[in-house]
Parts: sequence; C-alpha cells; structure tokens
Amino acid sequence: MNKKVIAPLVAVIVALVLGIIYLAYSLNEEKQVNNDMKELAILEKQEMENEYQQFADQYSEMKTRINNDSIVAQLTREQLRTQQLLEELRKTKADDAAEITRLKRELATVRAVLRSYVLQIDSLNQLNAALMDENSRVRSELEMSNQQNQELASSNMSLSEKVAIASQLNATNISLMPLNKKGKDNKNLKKARTLSVSFTLVRNVTAANGTRDFFVRITTPQGEVLNGGGTFAFENRQLAYSMKKAIDYTGEETAVTLFWPVNETLTGGSYNVSIFADGNMIGSKNFTFEK
Repeated sequence: MNKKVIAPLVAVIVALVLGIIYLAYSLNEEKQVNNDMKELAILEKQEMENEYQQFADQYSEMKTRINNDSIVAQLTREQLRTQQLLEELRKTKADDAAEITRLKRELATVRAVLRSYVLQIDSLNQLNAALMDENSRVRSELEMSNQQNQELASSNMSLSEKVAIASQLNATNISLMPLNKKGKDNKNLKKARTLSVSFTLVRNVTAANGTRDFFVRITTPQGEVLNGGGTFAFENRQLAYSMKKAIDYTGEETAVTLFWPVNETLTGGSYNVSIFADGNMIGSKNFTFEK
C-alpha cells in the first residue's frame, strides 16, 4: 500500500482509539460522580430522619417538665406532626429531590417551633422557681412581720408610713374590651384587632403631682403576658409589660385608656389586667371571655 495513504489512515485510527479511551474515561467519571451523589443523598436523608426523631423525642421529654394542660396539648400536637413528617420522609426515596427539599423546609419549621417551646418552657420553669422562692420569702417575712406586730401592738403607725400609704395611687373601674377592626366593642376575641384597657385614677391630694409612667400587664389564660416589648422594675425584679403610658397626674380623678394591637390569635378564658405605678401594683382585675 502506498505510504502516503497508510500514514493518514494510521493517524485516523489512533485518533479514534484515543477518542474511545477518553469517552470511556468520561463515562466512568460521570458514573462515579452519580454514585457519590446518590451516597450523599442517602446520608442527608438519614441525617434528616435522625433530626426528626430527636425532635419528636424532645417533645416527649418537655411534656414531663411542664404542668400546664394547655401547653402539654400543644406539645402533643406538634409531636404528632413531627412524627407524621418523619414517616413521610422514611417513605420518600433519597433521589426524590422535590420531596426531600419540601421535607427539609418542614424540618426547619419544626426546629424553629421546637426552639420557641424550649424558650417558653424554660421561662415558665424559671418563673415557677422564682415564685416558689418568692412564696418562701413572703412566708418568712410574714412570720417576722407577725412577730413584730405582736411586739408593737401598742405602738401607732409612724407619720411617714401613714403618708406613704395615703399617697399611693389607686386605679379603679378597670375594664378590658376587645375591639373589632371598626373600633367597636366585640366580645369575640377571634375578631379582635385591638384590646382597650381603661381605668380611673382616684383623686388623691396627698400624692405628689407630676408626670408618672403607668404600666399595664395583660395576662392570658395560659399565664403568658401579652408583650409590649419592654420591662419595668417591681420588687427587685423586672416584669414584662403590655402597654406603657406617661401621664401628668395632678391629684385629681383621671380617666386613662390604652390600646394594645392584636397581632396573634387570642383564645377564650380568664385574662388578668394589672396596673403598676411608682413601683406599686395600684389595681388588678380578672376578665372572662367565652371559649
């Protein structure tokens, strides 16, 4: 065969062989990448399953730490939802990207909800512990006070004590009224857009005149405070308030009204309104709304 023909033919054959080798190598590399991706997907799915199970177990553990039927019911509901999502994940194939992505978003929601309950329960437990300490302290102080009262039964109250008691403000005619979006009274809490709290400061000529801060705490049937974003000092501790208003008190009877915007779903039951000023609770009243 002519050398002029053989040389190009050999070059073509070599090029084809090299191309086949490169194609085989590329296919093998792609297969390896796909296998690695499948393994990662399986590992990620297993990790998600473990997290779902851990969250479900945490709900069980939290229910043993709280003595509140309403919160226990909420925890049970969230636990059942978490277990349902876990079962959905177990039935989902690791390569079902759309479903895995959805369950991953659900997992993030479960994590956030669980964290909110952890904070809430820790806060309640701390409050309960503080209340127990406070009750113990109050009992001790009461016993001491009774002893002192017996020793000083024949003594009269000092003038400074009389003035302090006489000058303490007093809030009466306390009302809590749900208002609908038109600003009208509405007994249905589910339709409430605003809570109106009104009270009257009793005339007190012995009280010092001037601007005072008044704090209102609204407590829900679950024992939670409708938070206004701040705290105030009361008996050597900080309490959350729902509303705050500065009033120029002149010693005369004064009508006061405050409004709390509803940004959460309110349930029926017993609500408490407490009013504070000058480091004292000057009025408190309970209100019951239909469930």
